[in-house]
Amino acid sequence: MGVLSGIRVLEFDGIGPGPFAAMLLADMGADVIRVDRPVAAADLGPKIHGKRIDVVGRGRSSVTLDLKRPEAVQAALALMEKADVVIEGFRPGTMERLGLGPEPALARNPKLVYGRITGWGQTGPLAMSAGHDLNYIALSGVLSAIGRGDDAPVPPLNLVGDYGGGGMLLAMGVLGALLHAQRTGNGQVVDAAMIEGAAQLASVVWGVLASGHWRESRSSNLLDGGTPWYDSYVTSDGHYMAVGAVEERFYQELVEKLGLADAGLPDRNNRADWPVLRQNFRMAFRSRTRDEWCAVFEGSDACVAPVLKFSEASQHPHNVARGSFVEVEGVTQPAPAPRFSLTPSAIGRTAPARGEHGGQALQAWGFDTAAVDSLTALGLGFAAADAGRKAA
Repeated sequence: MGVLSGIRVLEFDGIGPGPFAAMLLADMGADVIRVDRPVAAADLGPKIHGKRIDVVGRGRSSVTLDLKRPEAVQAALALMEKADVVIEGFRPGTMERLGLGPEPALARNPKLVYGRITGWGQTGPLAMSAGHDLNYIALSGVLSAIGRGDDAPVPPLNLVGDYGGGGMLLAMGVLGALLHAQRTGNGQVVDAAMIEGAAQLASVVWGVLASGHWRESRSSNLLDGGTPWYDSYVTSDGHYMAVGAVEERFYQELVEKLGLADAGLPDRNNRADWPVLRQNFRMAFRSRTRDEWCAVFEGSDACVAPVLKFSEASQHPHNVARGSFVEVEGVTQPAPAPRFSLTPSAIGRTAPARGEHGGQALQAWGFDTAAVDSLTALGLGFAAADAGRKAA
């Protein structure tokens, strides 16, 4: 009974941001059916993960459809007619060529929110070009600011484009369009482009740039590792501590906890003295282990935290106390977020196999036995062990 309980989402199989957006909606209670290609497992080639550990694929059911078959288009349109939201991440024009674009979908279902996620957007000179997260954030300007000043830009995993600027942006756009559809009865297309989402994540930088206080060289600004008090430092055991003592009172507490209060440190407002400050911080942090520094800074306002590996983060006392990570069928993963006081989110199930729970899902969407049989004749498929389909 999450905040999106009763909302039906039809997701067309994809990678990266589309599935992530669908996961967010599913965690919040939406009923998500994924349309998968009916590909035999032997034809998929090497896989880096199985269904149990496909964390982003959690919380939905699956049906299979070969969208290259003309009759399958009618089955997909029938599903769209029952849906509140469609999510697709194909190249622009692909769904239109299949006969499943926004025009026929909205003709069938005028309240439908048609969510589209691409790297470059649905229009523009690059719309049809291939790309990945790194390409999108490069053209947005964001990549130029990430990394050390004396080295090449560093890929920030694929979090800025695919997930923050992509999947998260799409989910937000879908929610906004859903509110509008509920108020007016009018659905619409949500065109989410990762290049634009990445740029939006850097909105504060654009403001500072306009003010003349942002240097367009890496490691030379307040929040890019340029200042000694906003950086990471290695400890004696080879781990790292992250320092974010931006405000003056937090900075003074940092200096005190490091044992440098009487070291005659230069004024931190003098950029020319930053190398001296940084060297003092480096030497101090190298004098103890990460755990020893954690004990020193425990309960302080110095804005210092250990740099944890993924495998360590779920065990930190703060994350444990809040239940920030959960274990589902032996796989540790982030718990649904954000939190709702009246309608808590939850993980419905692990990622489905192709066609798994499809029959049950269609029943929940209001398809009766005759309708399911009709869709099956058009090519809609379910897993062989789908008890819900057998019951239908």
